[in-house]
Amino acid sequence: MKQGKNNLRTHGRVFTGRVISNVFHKTTTIEFPRQVYNAKYERFQKRRTRIKVHVPENLEIKIGDFIKIIETRPISKTKNFLAVEVVKK
Repeated sequence: MKQGKNNLRTHGRVFTGRVISNVFHKTTTIEFPRQVYNAKYERFQKRRTRIKVHVPENLEIKIGDFIKIIETRPISKTKNFLAVEVVKK
């Protein structure tokens, strides 16, 4: 997958999440809920995962949008994912 000047190869995991922070210097944060089994209480508990995402210049993303992200090489210390498309506004 090519993104303008940056030829970022994608591999690995694909997620869909909700944007929770402003796009700042081509970076945004998404979160998505997940359930983890608690063996002691024999129940599932809710947890959330937050991921920093690189946003290419051609995507218009706002807080509350649902976006599809895909894993890529490390872009910075905390960014390992790339925004691919806006699923729902």
